[in-house]
Amino acid sequence: MRTARLATALTAALALALTATGCGAGGTPATTGGSSAAGPSAGGAADRVEPLAAPAARPRLPVTVASADGRKVTVTSAERIVPLSGSLSELVFTLGLGDRVVARDITATFEQAGRLPVVTRAHDVSAESVLSLKPTLVLAEDTTGPAEAVAQLRDAGVPLVVVSPARGLADVPRRIDAVAAALGVPDAGAALRQRTEARIDAVRKDVPAREEKPRVAFLYVRGSAAVYLLGGAESGASSLLEAAGAVDAGKESGLRKDFTPVTSEALVKAAPDAILVMRKGLESVGGVDGLVKIPGVAETPAGLDRRVVTVDDGILLNYGPRTDQVLTSLADQLYGSGK
Repeated sequence: MRTARLATALTAALALALTATGCGAGGTPATTGGSSAAGPSAGGAADRVEPLAAPAARPRLPVTVASADGRKVTVTSAERIVPLSGSLSELVFTLGLGDRVVARDITATFEQAGRLPVVTRAHDVSAESVLSLKPTLVLAEDTTGPAEAVAQLRDAGVPLVVVSPARGLADVPRRIDAVAAALGVPDAGAALRQRTEARIDAVRKDVPAREEKPRVAFLYVRGSAAVYLLGGAESGASSLLEAAGAVDAGKESGLRKDFTPVTSEALVKAAPDAILVMRKGLESVGGVDGLVKIPGVAETPAGLDRRVVTVDDGILLNYGPRTDQVLTSLADQLYGSGK
């Protein structure tokens, strides 16, 4: 997925940044120029997932499922679940099995997960902490690590299922089905898939058709770690921006990788009309005032207009049951009352 030295440096930088900021309580970001703090937790609304309606799903186990790392894994119990990413936690809770989750990743920031101990910090898994909770099932991403920790969990006899990452909207149904299958609740998975697809489709139909689409650059910024990156074709944001009726300015400017260090030249070439940043990332650089001080930002149409779009860190790239809320937020901020 991410390769070579840039990928290694990026992973380390993101790990440092997320560890420093992933679970802190965020304030209201400064946004101007027509943008807003719209989003699932904006305006005082609780950052919560919405489980499927009762009755609660009951796992039918044992099941043997295909793990994304090529293994076959047999799951005999879903009584004590440890999802090792925020997006996987969101899926388990939304499928109605949140009361069985015994730990969380630092990126699981929604309200229902807040009581749980943190055992993962930006792909830095503590195998000892996980094992101390006596899990009967661990769900992981293909980026979960270090490899030694994953091996330690498997050597201890814990069923560990790896789920392939989502790179766009088309991957949402597959992720839901994979987690539901591992939990032994395929019917709940089908219901959640249908609900999620219907909600995403409804939002997409409401996006205004415009002859001139806004160009939006996705910037990953963490001022505390001096991380300033411009998203390209593999950043994960392209599918969302395109579904919201926008152009991914980084991808359109020729950036084929996931992220590239921000330079004035790259931003001028991208020429975004708006800049998309994660909420805590914006806060980390001092709001819009700090963002426009990053080299090159002030020279773009977005910087000149101070047009910034924000979405909560814990949901932007999850590609899961709340992705319709992300699309709604993007459209509202990009088009406002002009939709």
